[in-house]
This record gives sequence, structure tokens and C-alpha cells, in this order.
Amino acid sequence: MKIAVSGASGLVGSALLKKLKADQHEVVPLVRGTAGGVGAAGWDPDAGTIESGKLEGLQAVVHLAGENIATGRWTAAKKRKIRDSRVRGTKFLSETLTQLQQPPATLIAASAIGFYGNRGNELCDETTPAGDDFLADVCCEWEASTRVAQEAGIRVVNLRIGVVLSPEGGALAKMLFPFKMGGGGRVGSGQQIWSWITLDDLVGVVMHCLDGDSLAGPVNAVSPNSVTNAEFTKALGKALHRPTLLPMPAFLARLLFGEMGEALILSSTHVLPRQLEQTGYQFQHADIDQALEHLLLRT
Repeated sequence: MKIAVSGASGLVGSALLKKLKADQHEVVPLVRGTAGGVGAAGWDPDAGTIESGKLEGLQAVVHLAGENIATGRWTAAKKRKIRDSRVRGTKFLSETLTQLQQPPATLIAASAIGFYGNRGNELCDETTPAGDDFLADVCCEWEASTRVAQEAGIRVVNLRIGVVLSPEGGALAKMLFPFKMGGGGRVGSGQQIWSWITLDDLVGVVMHCLDGDSLAGPVNAVSPNSVTNAEFTKALGKALHRPTLLPMPAFLARLLFGEMGEALILSSTHVLPRQLEQTGYQFQHADIDQALEHLLLRT
């Protein structure tokens, strides 16, 4: 297939490109500004420009681009960038695809389990309504931005992605140094539930969605076995052979990280991958102990 990928230089995008090329697919990276690489297409959603001619003949698009939510405090300006990079960029790309002479059959667009908000121990699947905080509002608008593509007959998958585990980036990479130094520990009560997925499985899920014509709408991209923060802490300490005796009180997490800490570290979201299970996706890493042992062999 000929597949375009936005956010191709990010953690997920670069791993996906490697997999697509290994499987002999033709890849068109969507890059900001003027395309420099062979076969790439340039775009600037803020300016409303895109090299749409290079998108003709696509079978699918995987849209991963968006402002990193886990860097810096969530000031008003940062929150605007988080929202605009997702909502405006996705809407612009979706509209562009519908105007091609040969629109692609499939659009896989990133979303996040932030859609559900802080739900405590409540089990959330793809039928669960949205939460009522900042990330939930962003995710609702983000997913709604693909509606124009859906209405044009493009199969749209909104991937609600959990905490992506990789030693190469994201949350796990940030935790490794303090945990290796013996400074790791639970955050707050440790009872908040984290719904996670390894980078390998996330790439596998994207490939599964590309291949599975029956999948459309929201798809939870998480392991079937969510864990509490305390369980994750214990598993990471075990994988690193380090003690995890230095907890971070909730008030300190709020003081250091502000609203971001509340939303990403202290909130609890127990998400189930119903759609993936019903369509037969086989997880490579469904158990947190096995997943961390596998990932940390790379380091």
C-alpha cells in the first residue's frame, strides 16, 4: 500500500515507518514546511498549506502529529498549542483528503484515553462517554475533526492511545534514570490506574487497523491488563533490580507539574481494548512484568 504518515519523526511515527518499510509499503512522510526527503510531502496546518499532489493515489493515512502534552507546564499558551495542533491540524488534513481526486480508503487518526477523563475504578470501553476535563474536551474535538473525512466515505479509526512504554522516549524513558538511581516510588496513593501499551504493540495495532476493514470509529489502544501506579512502580523496580522506596506525595506532583501532573500522573483511567479483542488482535506484551523485562533488555 501507499501510506502517508504525519508525525513521522516522533517516537511512534519513526517506529511505524520502520515497520511499514520492512513490510514493503510505500511511505509518504508528512513533514512540516517544505519536504526535504525523497518521497515526503510538506505541510503547514497553521498556514493552511500542503503538497496535496503528493497525496494522490494513497490507500491510507496515519495521522500522529500533535504538540507534546508531557513537556512543560500547562500554561494558557501551552494548552492552546495542545488543542490547536490536534484539532486544527486534523481538520485541515481531513478536508484535504476529501478534496483529492482519489481520496484514500482509510484514515487512522491518533486520539488518547484522555477522552475518558479521571474515572477512578470505572471500566471504560469504546462506548463509555467522554469525561469533563481539559484533555477530554481536546480529545472530543480532536476526534470530531475527522468527521468530514468519515462523511466523505473514508473509513476513519480514532485510536485512543494509552501510556506508550518505550525506553527510547515518553513516560518510561523519563522514569529510568531516577529508578536506576534507587529514587523511584509510587506517586500519590499509588492506586490510580494506568492504562498502558508498549511501542511494539502500538505499531502492531496500527498495522491491524490498516488491515482490518471492519474497524472504524474509536479503538482503545491499550493492553488488556491495566495496572495501578503502585503495581507499575513495583514492576519497574523489579525489572531494574532497584528498590522503589521513595514515594512522591500527591501535593508535590501538583506543585512540580501543575495541571499536567493532575491529568497525566494522578488521574485514574481503567481502559479496556474491546474493539481490538473482538477483531482478534494478539498482544505481544499484555503483562506489565513481561513487557518491562522485554523493553529494558534493549537498554
